[in-house]
Amino acid sequence: MDTEDPPARKPGDPADTGRPAEGARPGGDARPSGDAAEPVIRPGRSLRWSWVWLVPLLALAVGLSLLASAWVRNGPVITISFLSAAGVEAGQTKLRYRDVVVGDVSDVRVAGDRQHVLVDVQLRREGSEYITQKDSKFWIVRPQVSLAGVSGLDTLLSGVYIDVDAPITRPKGDQVRTFEGLSNPPEVLSGQVGARFVLQADSLGSLRVGSRIHYRRIEVGRVVSYDMAPDGRSVNLHVFVEAPYDRYVTPDTRFWNDSGVDLSVSTDGVQMRTSGLSAILNGGIAFAQADESSSFDGVVDSAPAAAGSTYRLFGSRDEALADPDGDPVPVELRFDQSVRGLRVGADVDFRGMSIGKVVDIDLEFDRERRRFYSRVRAQLYPMRFSDAYRQLNDASGGLQGEALLNPLIERGLRAQLRTASLLTGQQYVALDFFPGEAHADPDIPGDLSSHKGFLVPTVRGDFDRLQGQLGNIVAKLDKVPIEDIGRDLRGSLEALNRLLRRLDTQVAPQATRALSSASASLERVGAALAPDAPLLGGLRDTLGELDRAARALRLLSATLPARPAALNRGRAPDEVHRRGSPHE
Repeated sequence: MDTEDPPARKPGDPADTGRPAEGARPGGDARPSGDAAEPVIRPGRSLRWSWVWLVPLLALAVGLSLLASAWVRNGPVITISFLSAAGVEAGQTKLRYRDVVVGDVSDVRVAGDRQHVLVDVQLRREGSEYITQKDSKFWIVRPQVSLAGVSGLDTLLSGVYIDVDAPITRPKGDQVRTFEGLSNPPEVLSGQVGARFVLQADSLGSLRVGSRIHYRRIEVGRVVSYDMAPDGRSVNLHVFVEAPYDRYVTPDTRFWNDSGVDLSVSTDGVQMRTSGLSAILNGGIAFAQADESSSFDGVVDSAPAAAGSTYRLFGSRDEALADPDGDPVPVELRFDQSVRGLRVGADVDFRGMSIGKVVDIDLEFDRERRRFYSRVRAQLYPMRFSDAYRQLNDASGGLQGEALLNPLIERGLRAQLRTASLLTGQQYVALDFFPGEAHADPDIPGDLSSHKGFLVPTVRGDFDRLQGQLGNIVAKLDKVPIEDIGRDLRGSLEALNRLLRRLDTQVAPQATRALSSASASLERVGAALAPDAPLLGGLRDTLGELDRAARALRLLSATLPARPAALNRGRAPDEVHRRGSPHE
């Protein structure tokens, strides 16, 4: 190693003669003495450049370039909160946008509330400003098998990954670094063109998020979410219809639940409608235009409906495409008989056409008559009469509801329970006119001031009437003195038995003898009337004589008018004999 040059010798310093100093030992060891020489300090030579320093400088340059590249390539770090991070690993799990890797998971930890898992994702700088928007949605993609289908099969080899749906619009506002992850993928991704609508249903049924929407058997949308109505009486289903099929949803569109199997039995036979295996297993919704019904007589509005429009979800296609019911008219029916077989939802029928439904059945007590009666509440839909209702409304001067029913009741309109099926014993309510009840004061049990709906009088059913008539017959039969009649009939039979015994012992032998005598007499009469019997021979001779006498009398009666003298002179000779005599 280079050293510094020795300093210049000062004047007065002992000269270096090359001999050892006085008192020094041979070999260089100096002996101590009182007059020791001062040490000589010689400065080293100056530093020079070495190629060894090039290696660390090159490594430093490479490191700085890597840091600069990483700083330029990497974007911000975002934190996503999930309920569970199963399968997510730091350094391995990727963040993908439309199947393109846009980030890597850098850390996974449990949140402070112990109810969530926080996942830190290092984004890449390119495109990070779109992902850090407040409307971005994150979810973990895992393999899933459900009735709707199979998804996420590619994760079986590559492992789970986090997917993101970012708005395609240009970012506005500050970047967001904290997000809340979704449990399931969103049904509608950013950039999908279409329209959302709201369907109101009585219950969710077999429908769920992801259930398909069909139009003429073509899949055009899906159910994206559902929630309960504020009053808790219905369910709101939010559906998304993709473009260009959303233009077929008009103000006159009808939606119905197309899930499962629709089986109906009628006079035409058994009919079954299905919507495919997917709709049967996962549920489905279909829609059509109102004018596809043969009974539709209105004007079709073919303009596309506004996004967010609300529709009613019907239970079946026939119900959806039926004529509108209009506002219901509540009525109350009170039956003084058994309502066994009548159920809530049973039809209210008018001459074969359903005009309403039964909504409630209760048992009440009549305090005045001290007996029970059945109170049935129903809803009538006058619009189901179609043109007949409008004509009746015009004929009555615009009367509606109760005012319209009063004249009909005065003409004999009554409600009656009838059997819908002899096999099941199901009953329904029939409205019909009974001429015998016209202008009659109806007999309505219970307190007439406590009704909920217009009171419609009732009559007993045909079967109940027959049962009542049979009861009357039985009551009359009970009044008949059957025991006395039986005793009298028994005495008469005993007298007849005695008479028969007397006939057998007394009359029968005499009758036998009389019959024997009659038989013998008949035999004698038969022998006397035989062809060869003398009686018949004499009778024939007598009859011959009588015949000849009769002919003579006829000849005499014919001769007397022409020859009266012949009675005195006798019969004249024949002219033939006279002329032909030889003596003449």
